[in-house]
Amino acid sequence: MRLVTFERSGTERIGALIDGDRIVDLAAADEAPAYFGSMQALIEAGEPALRHARAIVETAPAGAMVDLRDATLLAPLPRPVKMRDCQLFLEHLQAVGEMMMRQKAGAAGLGVEGSYHLAPIVSERVIYYNCDTTAVCGTGQEAVWPGETDWMDFELEWACIVGKGGRNISPAQARAHIFGYTIFNDLSARDVQLAVMAGQIGPGAGKDFDNSNPIGPCIVTADAIPDPYALAMTASVNGEQWSRGSTASMHHSFEDAVVMLSRDRQLHAGEIIASGTVLTGCGFELQRRLSPGDVVELYVEAIGTLTTTVRRAERRA
Repeated sequence: MRLVTFERSGTERIGALIDGDRIVDLAAADEAPAYFGSMQALIEAGEPALRHARAIVETAPAGAMVDLRDATLLAPLPRPVKMRDCQLFLEHLQAVGEMMMRQKAGAAGLGVEGSYHLAPIVSERVIYYNCDTTAVCGTGQEAVWPGETDWMDFELEWACIVGKGGRNISPAQARAHIFGYTIFNDLSARDVQLAVMAGQIGPGAGKDFDNSNPIGPCIVTADAIPDPYALAMTASVNGEQWSRGSTASMHHSFEDAVVMLSRDRQLHAGEIIASGTVLTGCGFELQRRLSPGDVVELYVEAIGTLTTTVRRAERRA
């Protein structure tokens, strides 16, 4: 199923996309179950609730159908209980590290000797930072960069949503804890990020602004994607393709992340675990910058397209 959260007549509802242009409003088909009240409630209710939703979608009752043009898609999980962006793709980190090494050497008037090597820890374990869950937004929404930045950037990522929580989840059981998948755009005020990371406590204000964490357009349930590690990924700006990659190039899998993030700590239903950036998946790596008004479209095969328009807040004196 392709599950969505949408707004209609001022009310937030959940449903399933069918035929690309219609939504089955689950609560309109059966308002009795509390688990059709929100995406978080549906996730927490587990497989019995999903079976009920699938049965409704298969019959697609006329009274529950909503034309997509009459609804506004929101973030499919508007208020995730937790959200972490991980470093699961390592090729991007290697490419960015090499680029920064060359730039620093050039600025100092030095030649580049040797090659850049990632810290061993990034290949040994899942490294992450915590995202601002209040900055989550959906497809078609605007992201407003802070006025202090001159370097607006996107990052082509995708994410899994945790279905079942747990502690010390085994590798054999990890996939059973994944509810589904979505697309994530890790928006960045790149110049601010590079400045504050000198403080060595993370990207901070460089990734923390209104609507800086778009996800969507839907959550595709795990059963609908037999092989999640064979999906094409692209990023386009104003209709021009800038990036192309594949989920096949992940060094760590989402299952690896589930195992590591649950080690001696609780993993919760409704958490979002993002992948980090695929190779060539951001303007920084390509040495290209976004401009106010640009429309960024991130596509992941079997999921769809996440669209974000960027603008910048007015500078303050």
